[in-house]
Amino acid sequence: MMQIETEIRVRYNECDPMGVVHHAIYPVWFEMGRTELLRTQGGSYKKMEADNLFLAVAELHIKYKVSAKYDDELTLVTALTEATRVKLKHSYTLLRGNQTIATGTTVLACVNEVGNVREIPPAILSCI
Repeated sequence: MMQIETEIRVRYNECDPMGVVHHAIYPVWFEMGRTELLRTQGGSYKKMEADNLFLAVAELHIKYKVSAKYDDELTLVTALTEATRVKLKHSYTLLRGNQTIATGTTVLACVNEVGNVREIPPAILSCI
């Protein structure tokens, strides 16, 4: 299982008026983790999209355990847990120190420029 850690500092604009991270921010952080994981393997979403290869989120699950707050220093652990011919599954653990803030999973479907499912090319699968 391939995984990376991404450091995140909670920014003011990611919070509600009480300084708590809005629930809609977590999927953005998950995307950051996926992008960095691909980058560490020599891949690039920019290159994939230039080749009319897109990864669309087909499923998103998040379990919120404890609130993240403004200026927290967090660690996002992103792992690729499954890769098939047409989909990728990732898992996420968001930590503040040793405390788990949230966990989640995504399933990405490989599609072409008009949204039709297509196979992930072997060259891309070899990167991940």
